[in-house]
Amino acid sequence: MPAALQREVRSLAARGVFSGRLGQTAAVPTLGLMPGYQAVLLCGLGEAARSEGTDAWRDAGVYAVRAAHGQGLVRLAVPLPRAGRAVCRRRTQALAEGLWLGAYRMPSYARGSGAPQPPALREAVLLAGTAEQDAPGGLEPALRAARAKALAVYAARDLTNLPGNYLVPDTLAGVAQGLAARYGLECTVLDERAIEEHGMGGLAGVGAGSANPPRMVAVRVRGTAGGGEVLGLVGKGITFDTGGISLKKPEGMEEMISDMGGAAVLLGLLHVLGTQPPRDDVVIVIPCAENMPSGTAFKPGDILTVMNGQTIEVLNTDAEGRVVLADGVLYAKQLGATRLIDVATLTGSVLMSFADVATGAVANNEGLLGEVLSAAQRAGEKVWPLPNYPEYHEMLRSSVADIKNAPSKDRWAGCITAGLFIGYFAGETPWVHLDTGGTAWLWSPRGTEPVGGTGVMVRTLAEYIYPEA
Repeated sequence: MPAALQREVRSLAARGVFSGRLGQTAAVPTLGLMPGYQAVLLCGLGEAARSEGTDAWRDAGVYAVRAAHGQGLVRLAVPLPRAGRAVCRRRTQALAEGLWLGAYRMPSYARGSGAPQPPALREAVLLAGTAEQDAPGGLEPALRAARAKALAVYAARDLTNLPGNYLVPDTLAGVAQGLAARYGLECTVLDERAIEEHGMGGLAGVGAGSANPPRMVAVRVRGTAGGGEVLGLVGKGITFDTGGISLKKPEGMEEMISDMGGAAVLLGLLHVLGTQPPRDDVVIVIPCAENMPSGTAFKPGDILTVMNGQTIEVLNTDAEGRVVLADGVLYAKQLGATRLIDVATLTGSVLMSFADVATGAVANNEGLLGEVLSAAQRAGEKVWPLPNYPEYHEMLRSSVADIKNAPSKDRWAGCITAGLFIGYFAGETPWVHLDTGGTAWLWSPRGTEPVGGTGVMVRTLAEYIYPEA
């Protein structure tokens, strides 16, 4: 960098304009001193830059792209972090992830002649500065992993952001079929008749009120180990949730296009699984339905029978996600799952505990929970565990069925009991539930996350499946 620009950068620091804290950016025009470059873009890393962690580098990538958009820049040249080989690889992967994620934009359906969209970043060139970085293949695996994870998040965000009239259960199933065909995976879709034949009364009941009938989707990814271990991933696929007969308030109901956020995460993850076979088999199961009020809708007081013959007392039709996930978990077990992780925009009550900052976790197996939490930490996604005490199970006891889908009118411990409802059907199979009811959708950008669908938990699950990637 020319001496004049270095002096200007030092001046920004001396004047307190740029302190280097994480998330802070500043642009210094080159004024022709660096031919081919319009500006030097400064992006703070904060104190975390001194540690071997990667979160700051990922976040800095996001903030750098946002700053580039704000400056109308379409191309970035980014020097790679300097460190030992292993640390450099991890930081480079995180930085590349951040650059990709920061470039995401929500699709627009505007067709008029309104104001033109500002230019978007088209290219980011990573500048290697050491022999280790320049070594053939040295950083290529890290960059491939970053790209795969980021594009999987893109896919999940795009699906989550689709309007409810664009995405109904059958079209969501079609997305899964298309991805399976693209990557040569096995895919099964059960229509409403097959759902009834399989005894999936939970899914059939929730979907009964809609003109768009339910679907049950299963995609199998064959692992390289060839052993008996099968990871079952189950995602809630409610393409729109009115609350059914227990109707939601109108304000904010448009957000309910995101109630298939769990399904979106797993379909996004297929972009990773399809290009890099996992060690163990993975079975992805997605129960898809619309929860609508009508003369055929399920009602409070109904008794539904799920595919293992157990019964559910329905006390609240707006607690429908856990009901379809009961059949989803049971179907995954039938398909051979030896451990289970479900992802769902399950409750609003998780916001009372964590706001829109962290995903809540409930589990029946400490070992599996610890592995998921460790994966989330590596991925830079915030997950916090909730207790699994016998007293919470008692709150789901029904006097007329095996279990009830809502604990009480006061809704105490709502996100815990909702998760444990699903765990009831997981039984003895090791299981973790991830409640993204507060994190899958944002009304405004927060930190590094965009407005709308976030694709949260894609990176965590990818880290869990590929811990060394």
